[in-house]
Amino acid sequence: MIRASIGEQEYWDLRVSKDIEWISKANKLLAEESKNPSYDPQFSYDLSLEFPRLILRRYSRGDNISELPQYFSGLLDTWELSNKLAAELNAPLESGQGWDHRHLVSAPLVTNDSRGHNDPRSWVFSLSDLNHYNWCFWLVGLALSLEIPDDQWQRLIALIGGEGEDVLLDRIIASRQANRKIGAKLLHKKPYARLLKAIDAPQDQQAVLLRDFVEHWYTELARKGKNELWWYIYGDPEKHPLEMGSYFGRWCIEAVAAVKAFGLDDSLCLGHEHYPGDLLRPNEPTTHPIREEMPEKKGFFKRWLR
Repeated sequence: MIRASIGEQEYWDLRVSKDIEWISKANKLLAEESKNPSYDPQFSYDLSLEFPRLILRRYSRGDNISELPQYFSGLLDTWELSNKLAAELNAPLESGQGWDHRHLVSAPLVTNDSRGHNDPRSWVFSLSDLNHYNWCFWLVGLALSLEIPDDQWQRLIALIGGEGEDVLLDRIIASRQANRKIGAKLLHKKPYARLLKAIDAPQDQQAVLLRDFVEHWYTELARKGKNELWWYIYGDPEKHPLEMGSYFGRWCIEAVAAVKAFGLDDSLCLGHEHYPGDLLRPNEPTTHPIREEMPEKKGFFKRWLR
């Protein structure tokens, strides 16, 4: 049964198979001698992103929840490798040097320009950046709901870092890491002030407030220009239609993280198009509405996605 609100079986089957195929190919490339060392940290980090996307695609397709945790080790291995390779590239840089990421078709170049990036990867590894914060929140939510082993949890928290920087994420992490230092401020008020309000509310108000967060989650994550989340328009029929193949679902993993961490009542969220309630009920009937089957469009996705 497909859990996502859009995308037919052919779409999800094709995208999952292509994800698995690419991960296998990319891992083989990583094992070979590099022809472009300056790009290796970016390549490794991009590969790390593929594993949670595969988890979410398989969730969207309706796969068994018990099969999803297997991809966490790949995520951790490739992110750790990316950090190692980035550190090796940064080591010989002189004071004032950085990385120029404006050359989109090639590896980053060393620059003396003060506007240069301090990392050879075109990603901002700071929780103050909404893209990174949102991604790390998803990873924590998946790790909690899928109950990954303690050694993997420790590795993930070390990669995320940012201890004491954000009151909401720190408190959720502290549900499994009791000694976590809790930040004093909320880094991104939209939409996360609503989730923090639900957590802090009296028990009899939490269900309504959690539903309020889920309802506003997607619209309040909207940003303009370079601040737009990298996944935000995937599946938009005009800006990035389904046939482009990038869509993996729009799941409010942050709400699941809070429910798992604090035992919030999520009954009012069940069935909402953005709420992945099955993550918390792996052995129960699906919480998603049964979709009517659409007439098959023969060859449609094969034409566009291959």
